[in-house]
Amino acid sequence: MHSEKRIEIATIGNGCFWCTEAVFKQLNGVLDVKSGYSGGHMENPDYKSVCAGTTGHAECLQIEFDADIISFQDILEVFWKTHDPTTLNRQGGDVGTQYRSIIFYHDDLQKEIATAYKFQLDQSGVYPNPIVTIIEPYDKFFAAEDYHQNYFALNGSNPYCQMVVRPKVEKFQHVFSDKIKK
Repeated sequence: MHSEKRIEIATIGNGCFWCTEAVFKQLNGVLDVKSGYSGGHMENPDYKSVCAGTTGHAECLQIEFDADIISFQDILEVFWKTHDPTTLNRQGGDVGTQYRSIIFYHDDLQKEIATAYKFQLDQSGVYPNPIVTIIEPYDKFFAAEDYHQNYFALNGSNPYCQMVVRPKVEKFQHVFSDKIKK
């Protein structure tokens, strides 16, 4: 008897989606990763508007995953460890509300897991400053323009990719070698 996959969706923002997409695409159990925008007030935003900070959207990923292979908690572990959740509206040199640390929960269980995980991290003292990650209900996700999808794989020689994305991907591969697709 063949069992159906338990497909779930996670929507997160942890900085520039060029960097974060390249990381999450490598996780075993992740079926698809789309770069896009969520959390704003404008319908069908574009990159220029989001970067201008006028739409309220965050650069996000929508991650489709097989929950029998990787859990939402595992997705969050990678989320927490691949950005600085203590800096408000900033990741490295990327500054603005579009780079805020945010988790958009799709159901009550995701909300509970994300809230508990954030609380445990804050209490643990892992970070010297309080975690500013926002946890809010998912509403809509707008896929980014085609040229943003799979950006690192298609533009790896780009100077930004070499200086910013590649070091993040290499760090991820070292820290999470046991969770990478074979």
